[in-house]
Amino acid sequence: MAERIDFQTDPSNYRHWRVEYDGPVANLFMDVDETAGLFPGYELKLNSYDLGVDIELADVVQRMRFEHPEVKVVVMQSAKDKVFCAGANIRMLGGASHAHKVNFCKFTNETRNTFEAAEADSGQKYVAAVKGACAGGGYELALACNHIMLTNDSSSSVALPEVPLLAVLPGTGGLTRVTDKRKVRRDLADVFCSVEEGVKGQRAVDWKLVDEVIANSKFDDTVQERAKEFADASDKADVAAGITLTPLSRSFAEDGSVTYSTVEVTVERDAGRATILIKGPEGEAPTSTDALAEQGAEGYMLRLARELDDAILHLRLNERELGLVVFSTQGDADNLVAHERLLLDNADHWLANEILTYWKRVLKRVDMTSRSLVALVEHGSCFAGVLAELLWSVDRTYMMLEEFEGDNRPLAAIKLTDGNFGRYPMSNDLTRLETRFLGSPEAVDAAKAQIGAAIEADEAEEMGLITYAFDDIDWEDEVRIFMEERASFSPDAMTGMEANLRFAGPETMETRIFGRLTAWQNWIFQRPNAVGEDGALQRYGTGVRGNYNMERV
Repeated sequence: MAERIDFQTDPSNYRHWRVEYDGPVANLFMDVDETAGLFPGYELKLNSYDLGVDIELADVVQRMRFEHPEVKVVVMQSAKDKVFCAGANIRMLGGASHAHKVNFCKFTNETRNTFEAAEADSGQKYVAAVKGACAGGGYELALACNHIMLTNDSSSSVALPEVPLLAVLPGTGGLTRVTDKRKVRRDLADVFCSVEEGVKGQRAVDWKLVDEVIANSKFDDTVQERAKEFADASDKADVAAGITLTPLSRSFAEDGSVTYSTVEVTVERDAGRATILIKGPEGEAPTSTDALAEQGAEGYMLRLARELDDAILHLRLNERELGLVVFSTQGDADNLVAHERLLLDNADHWLANEILTYWKRVLKRVDMTSRSLVALVEHGSCFAGVLAELLWSVDRTYMMLEEFEGDNRPLAAIKLTDGNFGRYPMSNDLTRLETRFLGSPEAVDAAKAQIGAAIEADEAEEMGLITYAFDDIDWEDEVRIFMEERASFSPDAMTGMEANLRFAGPETMETRIFGRLTAWQNWIFQRPNAVGEDGALQRYGTGVRGNYNMERV
């Protein structure tokens, strides 16, 4: 098996980013180490990036929320002369497997979305200060910021040159953010995405590609002035100190299974599946936000979110042939509800808010995972509150009916909380219950009326909260047949079917970004015009254009 990609890092191990903190303003410098690619065979020149660079950025953004809540403005900038960022490394893209490219784009999207939403979720505004070339994924970094400043000189520009140079699309939401977020006129966007050299100066402002252009001689001072203005205007509460995100406790077995403190991932390679067992809390819930802060990263709700997040990313990138992921829980549902309740009741407290918004992101990560997902609601389970969301993230849910012979665990039940009705929206801006019952909103009202009740299998099936309920005679065979059938289907067909079915309802910028990645970029990245022997990605940098099959499809 290939070397495992690790999504855990910390500032002492950064090779590509550094941060300077100045009270409410953080200056985030992209300073990519050319020699520190995630894989051999390419150099990360011109601040280009690969998955390793993005893993560090994701860590920076996460620590900004939890360890530095005093920060109100983050200025993203380059530490290199005459280049902001050249985007994703072309040699890496040319040599990577198709599955790695698509999962890389997906993780990159999720990271962009996280700092893009930081102003609304956490009161942290991201500002892109662009000096030098800002192309492809580099401009997409800037696009995800809340404000873009461009210096006015002969070498600084913004560009999305993927179409003319590489025969692919801006894979981290570039086209979508240009039209939906920046609201660039369609014909101007067409021109912009067709020219290699991009757009600079006042034209970039006129076309809405950036928010302001500033004389080069005044740029650095103006950026810091603007950051201070934004910080002064922020309504984010002042926080004296954050918490430390300590390293996760985890161990990897030879068979690929992973054990965390609250999560166990069991790999059954011959069956093509992984089971994620989530353990309910052992200790009592903290009784105050002071106690929550004192627990820090060891508090159950945050620890579980971090471990589940890491497990999902590990399975996505390192276990790509495990096509079925099974979610199971065991523990005291009432205790879990109490832990969530402290957060919900104190959502205006900075740490409670950060944990809740982190859970929103983790659940979206589950939604976006291109695996068949199933939940098994067994006796003794704790699918309650935030964990009940998993029942509607998955493609099917099976639940145990009545007592099973020889099984003395508490009867399987689901418990709903206020959190299931708005706290953890999907990418379509609906709750998972609203998405599930898109054509019957009265079913959501009926579910809301059951907040706090223990909903057992027969009632859960009648309410539509699960797919099937089975007794001890049928349970084992029905679950086995489903899993065997799922493993026999084409993974390509499953990815397409599941991605289409999971996101009913209204489109948002976020669903369009991921939908276009799943369908368009996924398809284009396999076409000979891009990745064939004579394709644009393979010929990039040789001075010879790609040799295209000109048939329209």
